[in-house]
Amino acid sequence: MPKGYLKVNVYSDTIANPVKNATVKVLKNNEEITTLITDENGQTPLIKLETVDKNYSETNQKQVRPYETYDIEVTALGLTPTKIEGVQIFDNITSIQNVDMTSIDENQNQQTEEITPNTLWKDYPQPIEENYPNENISPIVLKQVLIPETIVVHDGTPASSAKNYTVEFTDYIKNVASSEIYSTWPKEAIKANVLAIISFTLNRIYTEWYRSRGYDFTITSTPSYDQKYTRGGTIFEPISNVVDEIFNEYIRKGVRTEPLLARYLSETSTPGILSQWGSKDLADKNYSALEILKYYYGNDINTYKAPTTNKYPYSFTSTLKQNDCSIDVYILQNSLNYIRGSYPGIPLIPNPTGYFDSNTTNAVKTFQKVFSLPQTGNVDYSTWYKISYILTAVEDLTETLF
Repeated sequence: MPKGYLKVNVYSDTIANPVKNATVKVLKNNEEITTLITDENGQTPLIKLETVDKNYSETNQKQVRPYETYDIEVTALGLTPTKIEGVQIFDNITSIQNVDMTSIDENQNQQTEEITPNTLWKDYPQPIEENYPNENISPIVLKQVLIPETIVVHDGTPASSAKNYTVEFTDYIKNVASSEIYSTWPKEAIKANVLAIISFTLNRIYTEWYRSRGYDFTITSTPSYDQKYTRGGTIFEPISNVVDEIFNEYIRKGVRTEPLLARYLSETSTPGILSQWGSKDLADKNYSALEILKYYYGNDINTYKAPTTNKYPYSFTSTLKQNDCSIDVYILQNSLNYIRGSYPGIPLIPNPTGYFDSNTTNAVKTFQKVFSLPQTGNVDYSTWYKISYILTAVEDLTETLF
């Protein structure tokens, strides 16, 4: 029987507050499969679970659901019991399930969230054409394309009374990609689709598509208007790794300055719209991500990098690695030691000196493991970005408490 893997991360209100000793039960058809306890970083060990063969997610078919689903129940002292229904498990893929618990509410015995099916498996309403601008008309634009720290997602159609959620930018991209494509696909297909998702998102931000119309959010969660965002959705490690690698890249067309509103459908032959299944087929033929994008959006497509608005502890210059010695390393060491206040499983770096020693390498590798980054021990752009984000979250939590 094919197997997939699940890692559960449990937080209380914020990623800066992981929950130690939470009880995590995994269920199938209301029957308990296993029970685990979270460690000092709020995480479970990897859980091996039965699923279906990956061939079903690599073939455009609707007869067999290409992933298995499980439910998880999480309890912890002083927090509202939480149930997540429909956690998705693919063949030989690690699924990452974040559980955000809240303080106990006397009027609520349990909070339940349901993860809805992937768009490639379930038929969702088709995009509404009027939601897309005329490419020949210059849009209302901001002064610069920037990667924001967070975006506001409206969990419904624009005019509905649905809730707004403030979501960290990379988490949003990982969530959408995990909801829109399959994690078993070739890396170049995943990369092409992620670039399209990032570019679409940045177009909505750059053109102030919703805010210019009087709405108080950045984008909606509905594929008929924008992209499918699933509150509390399962994230898949291959997709997460690609997003961490290219989260600040986007595509533009010709001489236009705005990020391309990179539209896509599961299947289409319409020029200027990416076919998700078609992108997988092209990747199987060894097309690169950029070649796939050019195939659908035109040869005048190119990728660009945008600066971030994140509150970096210090400007990133180059990859830091063992035996380096610099002020950057010193700031890195102190940042990791500060983050230990919330994540004590990260080893202490005693007496930071600015020299990247084996203690620093071990601390970096542990940080990368906790936050599902490649465990290289080197601090590249994606690792530095995540350190900065977690550091800011921990600082904000500390200010709230004191």
